[in-house]
Amino acid sequence: MNYLLNKEAFPGIEINATVDMNALFLLIEPKDEWDYGITLIGMIMHRLISIFTFVSFLLSFAPATSDVLIVEDVDRSESSGVFGDKYLSLQFAMERAIDGDTILIKPGIYHAQPTAYTEDLCGNCLEHKTTVKATRGFIIDNRDIVIMGSGPDRTRLVTNAGYGVYIEDSSPVYISGLKITGGVRDEDGNATDAAIVVRNSRVTITDCEISGNTYRDSSVVVGIGGIFGREGAELFIINNLIENNGWDGVALYRGATAFIADNVIRKGRGVGIGITWDAAATVLRNRISEYWKGIGSFGDTRVVARHNEVFDNLGWGIIATGTSWMDASNNTVIRNGNCGMAVWGPDCMGRFTNNLIVENGWREEWVCPCVGIWAYSGEDTTMVTEDRLESFEISFNNVWGNEAGEYRNMPDLTGRFGNISIEPEFLNPSDSTDFRLKPASPLIDSGNPLLTDPDGSRPDIGARL
Repeated sequence: MNYLLNKEAFPGIEINATVDMNALFLLIEPKDEWDYGITLIGMIMHRLISIFTFVSFLLSFAPATSDVLIVEDVDRSESSGVFGDKYLSLQFAMERAIDGDTILIKPGIYHAQPTAYTEDLCGNCLEHKTTVKATRGFIIDNRDIVIMGSGPDRTRLVTNAGYGVYIEDSSPVYISGLKITGGVRDEDGNATDAAIVVRNSRVTITDCEISGNTYRDSSVVVGIGGIFGREGAELFIINNLIENNGWDGVALYRGATAFIADNVIRKGRGVGIGITWDAAATVLRNRISEYWKGIGSFGDTRVVARHNEVFDNLGWGIIATGTSWMDASNNTVIRNGNCGMAVWGPDCMGRFTNNLIVENGWREEWVCPCVGIWAYSGEDTTMVTEDRLESFEISFNNVWGNEAGEYRNMPDLTGRFGNISIEPEFLNPSDSTDFRLKPASPLIDSGNPLLTDPDGSRPDIGARL
């Protein structure tokens, strides 16, 4: 829009044009040197005003300053869920939080009010587009927030639901310092019930205890798991205690990815860590015990499993099956009820290398033979040939002391491809869960020379660095 300037308002300055306010451009012709100064000052002021206006325009799009929302376990009846500067309802705080906020949960016990939930996709059904009925406890939807408890021994979330803490379309979310418990199994056996269920979100879960999610009707076989990743989940699961739950410790379903490290996963039904369908995971330095089974790659998944200790489980320790690809190296697989490790099927690929596979097979055969390494190709008695080792390398493992032998349905690899069969010589034999090696153990510096040891030497065989 153009405006004609009033000449009387600018004495001594000849104005020979209108002002185009859209272009913010002024044509001015000074008459003398003094006018040049006035004109220069005017132009500077005009430029500063323009810059200020532009900066103000940009700031109008900037996010508001992040806040800390404090949730306190106080018995109040405020309908708004707020008392003073404290939130009395954790769910209300989750709904009020905006991107960048931190929710600080004070010591106490916080109960969720479960709500019915129907989803159009099934995480673990043959037909992905299957309607599933479930319940949700605490819900985080379309948020970028941090949730911090006061420590798992002080801040407890009782979810009362199948999907205990349900996170969807939220990135990033950071959760720490909580105990998550009290889940209730849904009647629909297709529901992927877990203490934490994540879809289409990037979530970090650290320094939490996830336990006591066991309640189920006996008519439903599956229980409630620890942490489950669903479609589009990107999970970082680090340094948690996941124990005494009713199903898998960590499970990844369709399209999920995860970094799973330094967790203790024990005393549950199902699989300690199960990677299924087309998921992908890096699994490092976890201790998995007293589950039905240890670590498994299923379907068309991709898994790197290194430096894990898998022991005292009822069935197998580590398996690869389906068309999955698994690189399992430097794991300690000891005292599992049936086989230690298994190449389960003709189509999976990968390698087992630098693993310590000892004393497996202590219970009656259930899911696999009571041996160190088993190769299964469709029939229990079918022997696989060495050609199979071109697509699934088995090298530099110590396979020793397994109940029904070291290998089954495959050639005995002792003394070949770097595989050995000797007593490992643990540092502290009186502690059955301490798998450190003696400094003079023959497994020190005896591993696959293609792998890297932190001190630059040839790697050891087994999990402990």
